[in-house]
Amino acid sequence: MLGAQQIGFEQERRQHQRVKVLLHGRLMLSDHSEHRCQVVDMSPGSALLVTEGTGRMGEKVIAYVDHIGRIEGKISRVTPNGFALELNTTPRKKSKLAAQLTWLANKHELDLPEDRRHERIAPRNPAGVLILEDGRQYRCRIIDLSLSGAAIEIDVRPAIGTLVTLGNMRGQVVRHFEEGIAIEFAVIQRKESLKQYLG
Repeated sequence: MLGAQQIGFEQERRQHQRVKVLLHGRLMLSDHSEHRCQVVDMSPGSALLVTEGTGRMGEKVIAYVDHIGRIEGKISRVTPNGFALELNTTPRKKSKLAAQLTWLANKHELDLPEDRRHERIAPRNPAGVLILEDGRQYRCRIIDLSLSGAAIEIDVRPAIGTLVTLGNMRGQVVRHFEEGIAIEFAVIQRKESLKQYLG
């Protein structure tokens, strides 16, 4: 019997393990104002959000997050660039969140632009256009490209985590280097979507 209790305790402890993520979404504060947000750290019972929205301790927040869906909870801690939420979840929802976070943690390991299982190719047509979320466009040169990301030579340096579009491929900036930036695509691309660059 003790063994079963220990197993149950271990499962509960693992279930609430925090996972580093970078998920984009929108949140609504109790005054009904909406703000863009990023979830940077999450467990089945809590989430750390980065946002320009200013929340108060105990305030109720509803958010819609990529890959996760709707979450809601109360602000348990205010940080300089956002706040932590104590999630209002049922045991069933917690179990589902734990499974989603496990999948995301493993997916993140697989999808990093540095993942050499996605062969990086120097494109025959390196000219590209990078579009920022606010609509600004910059000409760029694609240094190399894979199904999961790209390295591009560009004069601007959007902040790490900035959402961008390269051609018709959505992604985010994950690294700066001397000539430009590295982008991780939001989804693994199919080879057909890279044809315009590979020639």
